[in-house]
Amino acid sequence: MVYQPAAGARDLLPLDVAKKRWIEDRLQQVFHRWGYHRIITSTLERMDTLMAGEAIQRQMVIQLQNGEDDELGLRPELTASIARTVVTRMADVTYPQRLYYNANVFRRTWESRHNRQQEFYQAGVELLGAGGLLANAEVLLLVADCLAALGLRQWHLILGEAGITRSLLNAFGANLQDKVRTAIAHLDRITIDTLPLSDELRDRARIMMDLRGPSADVLQKVSSLDLDEQQQQAVNNLKSLVKLLESEKKFSLILDLSLIQTIDYYTGIVFEVVNDTESQARILGQGGRYDQLLGLYHPQGENIPGIGFVLNIEDLYQVLLSTGQLPQATPASNWLVVPETPSADASAFAYAQKLRDSTHLVRVEMDLLRRDADAIRQYARDRGIAQIAWIKADGSPRIESLR
Repeated sequence: MVYQPAAGARDLLPLDVAKKRWIEDRLQQVFHRWGYHRIITSTLERMDTLMAGEAIQRQMVIQLQNGEDDELGLRPELTASIARTVVTRMADVTYPQRLYYNANVFRRTWESRHNRQQEFYQAGVELLGAGGLLANAEVLLLVADCLAALGLRQWHLILGEAGITRSLLNAFGANLQDKVRTAIAHLDRITIDTLPLSDELRDRARIMMDLRGPSADVLQKVSSLDLDEQQQQAVNNLKSLVKLLESEKKFSLILDLSLIQTIDYYTGIVFEVVNDTESQARILGQGGRYDQLLGLYHPQGENIPGIGFVLNIEDLYQVLLSTGQLPQATPASNWLVVPETPSADASAFAYAQKLRDSTHLVRVEMDLLRRDADAIRQYARDRGIAQIAWIKADGSPRIESLR
């Protein structure tokens, strides 16, 4: 019998890990520079926690049987888990809180393709306790800094505003809102043309579907709609954000007020990070503002503003493969320490430890197989090891360089 990973799971070999770590380490450095601290939440969550924000469909969660009354599932995303943790475990903290994560998530997929992936790796941030222009701008500029640290230049940001889009949908009858929303999300003009709408509402739906493009054009189109005071204020806030972002000139911006995320807890800006280098656009990450999510978990129902984003490690990996930046081999050891005789074993271990105690990272291997000198040298060359320390019975070393 040949044992295989579970369906939808996969193993990462040392070189795969080195490439993944290359990405994660650079992202982590950026997170640290911006003052974010890592948080680790449980891989297992109660189903009521996962479902509270309607972040994902129940059938997408990989559920577990634990023999208890609690329904448990593997986390399909991190925002809900972090929201729960902050309001239940960090009640006395000062705000804003800047948190980041680097973790795996699990989602059940129903596509017919065999062995469809169900485990994914993500890195992202949550900025909690701060609303408004500056917090929105920080998160979007942080995204740009992350991609710059990875050497990615050919990408653009698609920016929407869930609050504006949702309020514009209120003009449609309750029985038609979901159909209009779905049609707009899928740019389905045929459905818009066939729904039982008045000419005025049909024109409104068509305009909403076309609210995508250069920021000046989109803002002009949305301003042509009959907006109430609250909607106009939201549009003005969006104008201020766009002006600030465009002054920084860190990325190409596409405004898209037809952008409707499947996650319903977004209350303000929503965005997608899209790669430009492939014939088929690849979404590298997404995020948005969720000012009412934490209130779902808060004991007193207190709302705490929040905004965050997630970057998909696998998608970044695929894009970076073509750039040649990712490691092409696992890091080689710096030393191979060889006891020349069994009586030198203790001295060899002591010498290897002395090398490892350097203030810099020094990778040291011990020869364990008592091979002859030629086989040892060949092993070192095959592994890219630069130096061999031959340890004599009296503990003295003889250093041989292979370069």
